[in-house]
Amino acid sequence: MTDPTPPTDPKQTKGASRREFLVRTAALAGTAAILGAASKSEAQIGLDPNATVPKSATRAALSGGGPIRIGVIGVGGMGSGHVHAMLGINERNEANVQVVALCDVCEPRWQNALITCNEKQPGVETKTYVHHEDLLARDDIHGVVVATTEHWHGGIAIDAIAAGKDVYCEKPMTLRLPEALHMRQVVKANPDIIVQIGTQKMMHPKYGAAKKLLAENAIGKATFSQTSYCRNSKEGEWLYYKIDPAWEPGKNIDWDRWCGPLGKREWDPQVYARWRRYKDYSTGIIGDLLVHVITPMMYALDAGWPTRVVASGGHYVDKAMENHDQVNINVQFESGHTLIVAGSTANDVGLETLIRGHEANIYLGGRNCVLRPERGYVDDIDAQEIPSEDIGNDQDALRRDWLNSIRTRQPNRSQVDLAAQVMVIVDLATRSMWDGGAYSFDPATLTANRL
Repeated sequence: MTDPTPPTDPKQTKGASRREFLVRTAALAGTAAILGAASKSEAQIGLDPNATVPKSATRAALSGGGPIRIGVIGVGGMGSGHVHAMLGINERNEANVQVVALCDVCEPRWQNALITCNEKQPGVETKTYVHHEDLLARDDIHGVVVATTEHWHGGIAIDAIAAGKDVYCEKPMTLRLPEALHMRQVVKANPDIIVQIGTQKMMHPKYGAAKKLLAENAIGKATFSQTSYCRNSKEGEWLYYKIDPAWEPGKNIDWDRWCGPLGKREWDPQVYARWRRYKDYSTGIIGDLLVHVITPMMYALDAGWPTRVVASGGHYVDKAMENHDQVNINVQFESGHTLIVAGSTANDVGLETLIRGHEANIYLGGRNCVLRPERGYVDDIDAQEIPSEDIGNDQDALRRDWLNSIRTRQPNRSQVDLAAQVMVIVDLATRSMWDGGAYSFDPATLTANRL
């Protein structure tokens, strides 16, 4: 397959020095090593001490009223959704944003996304790429959306930071925990770069209200909480991603590039289209669904790092799916709190979203934040309901939050520190599901061990 905009084009390599290229290559090589190691149950799981920590290049200048120029890396289902959403945000005058670059290993996908860009933003040139390094070498792009498969998230996000781009990285932040700790390290070393993680429920005001109540000790000691993400499918989860019979590796798909850090694999259109069903490429329910509810709950709790994780469940209905269709997770935190999480793709009745305290409870199942005292404290604590505004589409709200941070350089809502803590649960719960063990995590050394 021919790259439509070859990397030898001087317009694309302008500003990309030999040093920057080597930094990006080293970061990607480090990601490959981390992913390979994390696929096993090591005695100890943590940050690779030899991982490269790049220094970001100079960011592209952004004038006060000028357009925010972004690229979208990965324009499959989620990525094409980002393209449409960003163009919609611009059309509604909610932000001055242009999609000026698209990157995907699949030619039909970037062609479709390019048609949309050309129709929706006449007069704006949108270029296409197969290799994300070529897109990142441009010095006129302010930010990139990373909407690839999970095993590419960390490497591309780190490459983008090194290239001086602000980043919107889809959830889960990475595929494995060592990768997440590395990305956290890179972000801390480059505080001038804005990095948003795509967990849109962070925009719901009720979680901020709950966080304030907990900080005020309104429910006494918070003892344990619960949340869930459950849905059902007759055919099987993620099978709605269609397989295009026109796909042909070597002709219109760079399959080896897609496999990337995980190494070469035999072409499999099922894996390419429905990778969330396969354990080498995704953590399934845990990383794709449960991060949406775990992240804002952990934000509200402010309970610190998870210190013990164990999970159970199995293949109860969708036995053709390699990843599990039922997951139940128990998490303990360093502050002394327990979180119970349920996930299913075989039943859509979830748990009530609830934070239990010694003196009162906080209910978060609806739009508002509701506090109700425990029976023994009804004379001491008044019930209250804190109303929350209707934010509309929460994904668009999170996108706008990122765009606003790019322009103002103010902190964004869904940040990497919290996402790294969430990844402790994602990775260790996944390991627990597969090997049946429980895992501990030491916040002091940022390492995990099987118990």
